Amino acid sequence: MMIIGVDYHPSFQTIAFLIEETGEYGEQELNHSDGEAEKFYRELKQRGISVRVGLEATGYSRWFERLLAELGFEVWIGDAAEIKTKRVRKKKTDREDARLMLKLLLENRFPRIWVPSPENRDLRQLLWHRHRLVQMRTRIMNQLQAVAMNEGYRWKKKLFSAQGRALLEKLSLAPWASRRRKELLELLDQLDPKIVELTAAVEHEARKRPEVVQLMTHPGVGPITGLAYVLVIGTPERFPSGKQIGSYVGLIPCENSSAGRQRLGHISKQGNALLRFLLVKRRRRPHGVTQTGGVGICT
Repeated sequence: MMIIGVDYHPSFQTIAFLIEETGEYGEQELNHSDGEAEKFYRELKQRGISVRVGLEATGYSRWFERLLAELGFEVWIGDAAEIKTKRVRKKKTDREDARLMLKLLLENRFPRIWVPSPENRDLRQLLWHRHRLVQMRTRIMNQLQAVAMNEGYRWKKKLFSAQGRALLEKLSLAPWASRRRKELLELLDQLDPKIVELTAAVEHEARKRPEVVQLMTHPGVGPITGLAYVLVIGTPERFPSGKQIGSYVGLIPCENSSAGRQRLGHISKQGNALLRFLLVKRRRRPHGVTQTGGVGICT
């Protein structure tokens, strides 16, 4: 068994490794763009070496995790905040971080976290893509409202009815304002069918999962909120109570208490931003239809 501690960066990684049977130790920097890192791990596979890799939770590492899974290597993802508390020296370098990962793995102190499956991650992309398109549409609709209000018309949600749009298109505007109105309406027409298609895909995925269907029986929970909740929470058994789920999503208040005095601040906003948004915000649909996304944390 080879144990490898990895300090991962988007363009390269620094590793510290130990082969348990022989005691061989080494450190190395592997580039990603020229295939050096992939070649290193594939050679280990060809040599028949069992490998366990530990690295902090970070972004832009999907390809690396897929590579290790393909090779049949163990991949341990660690809680970055907890790993930071285990640094006892003020000196921080890539090599020091890799050594720390290796040390925690060897001493069975590595703060391993739950990692979603590839299917789970891909479905999260569906939710995020729809969410970002809805945000883009909202910005466009707000700009069109501003165009109308600058001309003395405050139609609110009626602006996006068939009658309101016809009136908006008939407004006499200066050349650049007219072009702005035209292109914003074109963008709106492009976004609407895409959002409808993505919404249908979300509803289809939600109906395939009994746990989501059960969540949708709760007032205020639709397929989008229910699917996001199931994908982000994953295995509910890993949380002893509903309070820990609230903490995981970032819905608990920050606390700075001392000397018998309790000081609570705003919510921590840690965890998945999309799920937190769906749980506490109100979502406005096209043509002024509003749906409440706020629900309580259930266990």
